[in-house]
Amino acid sequence: MSLRLYLLRHGETPYSRSGGFCGALDPDLTPEGEQMAVAFATAYAGIPWQALYVSPMKRTLATLRPLAEKTGLEMQMRDGLQEIHYGEWEGKTHAEVRDSYTEDYLRWMTEPAWNSPTGGETAVQIANRAMPVMAEIEEKFTDGNVLIVSHKATIRVILCSLLGIDLGRYRDRIEVLAASLSVIKFDRYGPLLEVLGERNYLPTELRERSGT
Repeated sequence: MSLRLYLLRHGETPYSRSGGFCGALDPDLTPEGEQMAVAFATAYAGIPWQALYVSPMKRTLATLRPLAEKTGLEMQMRDGLQEIHYGEWEGKTHAEVRDSYTEDYLRWMTEPAWNSPTGGETAVQIANRAMPVMAEIEEKFTDGNVLIVSHKATIRVILCSLLGIDLGRYRDRIEVLAASLSVIKFDRYGPLLEVLGERNYLPTELRERSGT
């Protein structure tokens, strides 16, 4: 057997619906987001999970809770799995940030690996806190299935780090919609992407909702 990491983005929130900047903000799931969490638990409760890791934010905990209750496994919270901190951009729209923080916004859009939102985090800083969690998991589990429930930017950065993709391109190369699941298998030649952004487990009306 091999170790498989399942990376699940949390269900829909008001900000994932609107596209506004939401990192350190801690909104609840929408009613549809809660339905996404239940749908995931129903579809994936039968997998023999070794462990459940999660960002300690309300939207990720609420997404994992239905599965944790079905399986009886502990939700292991790790700060390293939290979302990017958008600093002064938190709660604002892209248009508002572009108008009020033009230079920082353009630098971040061009090279987010080393340029941060005003007062926020770079992709390199996200990787520096998220990848030790991956190392912890690899050390503890040589095979089996481990679930990680995290956030859009953080999952993209983790995937880029594992697959050798330039961190500055994490927004351009990886799509991670709300409640989407990606799977990495640790094979003989290293991390292998088996699934990216899968949402077929969702009912059609949830899968076709617009948002980011």
